[in-house]
Amino acid sequence: MALIDLFLAKRVKRGTLTLHHADGKTRTFGTATPGFPDIVLRFTDAGAAAAIVRDPGIGAGEAYMNGRMVIEQGDARDLVKLLMKNDPWEAGQNGLAASPLRRAVQAVTLRFGRVNMARQSKRNVAHHYDLSDRLYDLFLDADRQYSCAYFTDPANSLEQAQDDKKAHIAAKLALAPGTRVLDIGCGWGGMALYLHQQTGAEVLGVTLSEEQLKVARERADAAGVADKVKFELIDYRHVTGKFDRIVSVGMFEHVGPANYTTFFRQCRDLLTDDGVMLLHTIGRAGGPGVTDSWTAKYIFPGGYNPALSEIVAANEGLRFMITDIEVLRLHYGYTLDQWYDRVVAARDEIIALYDERFYRMWQFYLAGAGQSFHYGSMVNYQVQFAKNRHVLPITRDYMLEGERAMRSPTVAPAALVA
Repeated sequence: MALIDLFLAKRVKRGTLTLHHADGKTRTFGTATPGFPDIVLRFTDAGAAAAIVRDPGIGAGEAYMNGRMVIEQGDARDLVKLLMKNDPWEAGQNGLAASPLRRAVQAVTLRFGRVNMARQSKRNVAHHYDLSDRLYDLFLDADRQYSCAYFTDPANSLEQAQDDKKAHIAAKLALAPGTRVLDIGCGWGGMALYLHQQTGAEVLGVTLSEEQLKVARERADAAGVADKVKFELIDYRHVTGKFDRIVSVGMFEHVGPANYTTFFRQCRDLLTDDGVMLLHTIGRAGGPGVTDSWTAKYIFPGGYNPALSEIVAANEGLRFMITDIEVLRLHYGYTLDQWYDRVVAARDEIIALYDERFYRMWQFYLAGAGQSFHYGSMVNYQVQFAKNRHVLPITRDYMLEGERAMRSPTVAPAALVA
């Protein structure tokens, strides 16, 4: 029996996976079970299975991208769901077991790649965020929020959930008119514009993406608020001045563990004595780990999702008080489900923008990411910090009250400039 067959026989117990090998042999694994997909795979050449077994972290993704592994029944999301739902994080170990030597090599290689000095950080950001604006328009919400949404109801639209995410974050910042806010990793400007429109805060957004900077500035100009909402192309390490509030959404994943203390020290030093910060980041439910090889190579070079212990440890000794921690367990799974559906619906347009291989790469990325929140170890953390323990109310009631007020009908966000 091929090594891939041994793995699948052990891994697939509920739901079924039928595998057609390139030599014509067919094997079926598992038992049909309600709630679990039934998948049919075909390997188009004899080396595909060996490539996956040799390096599981990158082999399966590359085989799918390159057409060596074809899904004849179900799709990429169904395949990942079948494998991960059979072995959810709470129950055991996800993925093919790597040898101790391979794990050691991965740990050294990927942690070195996540050092993320300023020059490399800009290159890493450009790799992912300076893709075609049209690509992001095809699967993001109208405000182009490229981070975990907040679902007060899993049935909500993506647009509603992203608006609710902004309200959820804004309420934790306890803003007022004239509050000076720094938005680290501001994306296309949606959060900065929202904070100003909802509260009258004055915002500086910083990014390393030239494409995002251009759009963010155009949006502020179009909304007539460029004097109150400003955007700069600058690394967080080089920001100067003083701010009453700092918000960072979906950027910390690119900082790199070696720079965590530098990041928190810089944020603390940029805040006024009564300053407050809200950090929103993907994180690991368990301890520190490594970024899988395929994601590091094709999607987020230099990216790493921290364990909560790494966030806390990096901040220790800085006297920068953690005042609130919230774990969003399933929200990014729901977000990625909607992104995935939109990408599949836009298949022809994405292929026209790039090619079939890029489409399969993007589809596989969203499929794997989404299921890692449903069944793997990924969660989202929202961590609030303050320089002064007395600056915020002593209960969380103000968050709920502020969020409800901001979720009432208000001025619409500034439109994206085409």
